[in-house]
Amino acid sequence: MSIRAELKYKIMKDYGAPALMAFQDFRRRKPRPIHEAFGPPLESNKRLKEILSRHYFLSRYAPGVKKVAWVTSGAPVELLRAFDFYTIYPENHSALVGAKKQGAEYCGIAEGSGFSQDLCSYARIDLGHMLSGKTPAGKLPKPDLLFCSNNICQTVLYWYKAIAHELDIPLIHFDAPFVTTEQTEADINYMAQQLQDMIPILERVSGRVFYLNIFEEILERSMETSRTWGAILEAMKAQPAPMTIFDAFGHLAPIVSLRGLPVAQDYYHILMDEIDTRVTHGIGAIRDERYRLIWDNIAIWYKVRFLATFFAERKMNFVTATYTNAWAETTGYLDVKDPWVSMAKTYGQIILNNNLKHRLDLMKKMIKTYAVDGMVMHSTRSCKPYSVGQFDLRKAITADLDLPAVILDADIADERVWSEQQIQTRLEAFCETLEGSKHG
Repeated sequence: MSIRAELKYKIMKDYGAPALMAFQDFRRRKPRPIHEAFGPPLESNKRLKEILSRHYFLSRYAPGVKKVAWVTSGAPVELLRAFDFYTIYPENHSALVGAKKQGAEYCGIAEGSGFSQDLCSYARIDLGHMLSGKTPAGKLPKPDLLFCSNNICQTVLYWYKAIAHELDIPLIHFDAPFVTTEQTEADINYMAQQLQDMIPILERVSGRVFYLNIFEEILERSMETSRTWGAILEAMKAQPAPMTIFDAFGHLAPIVSLRGLPVAQDYYHILMDEIDTRVTHGIGAIRDERYRLIWDNIAIWYKVRFLATFFAERKMNFVTATYTNAWAETTGYLDVKDPWVSMAKTYGQIILNNNLKHRLDLMKKMIKTYAVDGMVMHSTRSCKPYSVGQFDLRKAITADLDLPAVILDADIADERVWSEQQIQTRLEAFCETLEGSKHG
């Protein structure tokens, strides 16, 4: 550890980051006007921006003080926390690039270097960033370690292999067998052993010794944070719902990228308190909420504002989503008393690593418990594991529950895929059907 680097990191943590927060607060004194269809915005939004800005800001000063790991969203990050890695999530960064409508530029850089346009746009954006050094987040630190899992898709393994080859750094892959019917004891033991086998590698890369008691504390914190996130989503059952899923897409970030850290735990308590207050006082995210919807798949980051406004104007609120639920669904499996097996169960059964029947049953349950009137499914070019089977799901759900549904063909972060006229036509037809079914 460099004394100079440590001192610089401490200065930036104690003085640089607060100065950045103050500057951002000054800029927010002239907020963007809120559309009349929306209720009052969440006060927690300010704290969320502070946390994420601080995380990216300090990341550039982490090298020399902490080892840096780039991590996929489905990887068991709690294990890295035990070695004090500074974690960066390329998927979150790619979503940020997409939200700023810069996805096509970064994808183009990757495609110009030989990567296929059919590759996940998160991967293309990240590879474009790696090849060009460009980022709207200021600067991302070079990783000392790559940590991925195929429980979300197979692409991440080859994506991270490409980075590992380019940067000549170690890669750890957590292999999670797909759950075709149910998770077997053999699969659980296989994953549990993998986690334990990672410890010597992580000790070598980090230069730190593994302590089980520290790991258990982190796991306990992660469990509590995930439970709180689940409770926040449960509060969306209220009528009117206290926030929209488009809000939740943003507030999802800490449970993904900061899971296991005190800052995430504290943040969700703040958000939970605000949500509880809104429910108590009947404060809805949408004024005069009349229709309640479910969203399936990842957000269309460059069109979040457009979609939120389109539906809010029609008094329609997305109150639940398979995407936001993914970081709460398997929390119940975590057990500090049996960390390895419980983590294997938790990370092996997330929605994208489970069979289609599981997803169908889950969606039917969500539709009923959240009093959903209609369903919007995002068929994204980038995420085939999430999109394959959506037509079968729609057919089964509409037949069994008589629920209006629409599928939107788009992409999570590459705005070139968006077809304004086609999407507009489908949305208008869906809204007409929904209104007809509600009043028919």
